[in-house]
Amino acid sequence: MRVYVPLTLSGLAAAHGAGEVGPGPLTAYAVTPGLREWYVSDDIEELEYAALNRAAAASLRMIAGSPDEVRRRVVVALDVPDGSAVADPDHGLSAASLGEVRIAAALPLAKAAAVHVDADDAEKDVAAAAAALGAADLGDDDAQFTVDGAEDHELLWFGVQEIPQLIR
Repeated sequence: MRVYVPLTLSGLAAAHGAGEVGPGPLTAYAVTPGLREWYVSDDIEELEYAALNRAAAASLRMIAGSPDEVRRRVVVALDVPDGSAVADPDHGLSAASLGEVRIAAALPLAKAAAVHVDADDAEKDVAAAAAALGAADLGDDDAQFTVDGAEDHELLWFGVQEIPQLIR
């Protein structure tokens, strides 16, 4: 099963240094029954893209909670054994937790398939989105428009061997 773990650049640096993403338990995103029902698609690539975007939104929340963090969203795609990522059945269809899974233990970075990171030119919009997130959560439409602006930036794909260049 492919899972998408939201991180920050400093979190990616820590994972690279430790050789694993963790410690557990980890919150990640994957193609869950709830995500399938919400997205209404049988195309696995579309569903995985939706899970990746859910993880990118979680990365934005991490950035918003850390004022010194670089304003670039980071998601690590990892392959885990079936059954090790567990969806919460009580929150399966909650809009806030669509695709969310829990993983009990740290994940070896060697199992990573790719790293997805914002381009440098996204930093301004990601910074604005992080600043507006609280107001957006409270229903402010203008703030939500700003948050959506960060989502307009596609995360770039990087191989695991490129992590040292990303964390400089």
